[in-house]
Amino acid sequence: MAAYLSSAPGKIAVLHAKALGDLIVALPALGAIKETYTTAELVLLSRPWVKEFLAMRPSAVDRVINVPSLTGVNNAVETTDKVQSAGAGSGSVEVELFCEAMRAEKFDLVIHMQGDGKAVNPFINKLGGRLTAGMRNPPAERIDRSIPYVHYQSEVLRNLEIAALVGAHTTHLEPQINVTPADEQEAASIRETIKGKPYAVVHSGADDIRRIWPSDKFAVVADSLVGKGYEVVLTGTSKEEGIITNVMRSMAHTAIPCTSLALGGLAALLKKSALVISNDTGPLHLARAVGALTVGIYWAPNVLNWGPLSRKRHRLAISWQLECPRCGIKPVSPWPFQPVAPDCDHPYSFVESIPVAEVLGLVDELLPAEKTSGNS
Repeated sequence: MAAYLSSAPGKIAVLHAKALGDLIVALPALGAIKETYTTAELVLLSRPWVKEFLAMRPSAVDRVINVPSLTGVNNAVETTDKVQSAGAGSGSVEVELFCEAMRAEKFDLVIHMQGDGKAVNPFINKLGGRLTAGMRNPPAERIDRSIPYVHYQSEVLRNLEIAALVGAHTTHLEPQINVTPADEQEAASIRETIKGKPYAVVHSGADDIRRIWPSDKFAVVADSLVGKGYEVVLTGTSKEEGIITNVMRSMAHTAIPCTSLALGGLAALLKKSALVISNDTGPLHLARAVGALTVGIYWAPNVLNWGPLSRKRHRLAISWQLECPRCGIKPVSPWPFQPVAPDCDHPYSFVESIPVAEVLGLVDELLPAEKTSGNS
């Protein structure tokens, strides 16, 4: 970096204003930056919920600054042809004031970890960093150091490659999140319902219907866990209450619904579970990051990006369904679920064909033959 900086960076900004899973897969890269530049202030430019989640939680991040709403930066998918150079136009007074405030911060490094640069690169170039780094595919605006955005790559490794652009490295590749006493306190109410019994967590929702395994199949797995002597906690957001209700109605046994926990309380609940079974969504990443055993339900191409790096504690049930279940059109690389034909926007699950027996087999691989009281 000598050609760009006369000394080690004192203040580093990383733009990462996306969803829970995206944040978690960036944690090893953020750790690498802090591990390499121990005296630098590491500032994460992100969303309000990230600031709340990382507050009072040990992490590599020293400070979180909220990013105003801007298409392609924090309120649209960056890596689509539909997103042009939205960041370049900026537009709102709020965004212009934000950029001015960031220039006043005098960052030595400004790094982005999201997308191919069409919207993000013009945005970070306005923040006044002495050196910019991230991803870029032409015709995206140039930044000082970049790697190409190649869709099918582990997101953890992709972010570590970005960190390496500024000389940051680590041997800690797995995302990790610390559970705090405040998290434990938030989870206390649901623990009272569990009454100290060993429990498994089933997360049957997701933001995208194409990644949702059917409720009746989750119900069979949940009943099997109850039959093994575990309490079953069905987690989800308030928007997913209908899915949880469908699982409970399909079950022969009872389960404990849980939609009231914030992320910290959910982290505590997941950490002390015997096992987590989940669709490919944020809580599955959170479960892995707090050290839980997991069975994840994946669409095959998404495994390349979002699957765990290791398999000692994790198992994957994979759907190889590539055609739209209704019209038979295949997604065209590199955009999963986005076929060329404009008339294919059919709301179908691409993972529904995964057999219950396959998931039950993976559960048996991870759960001990006889549960112990230490799980609770």
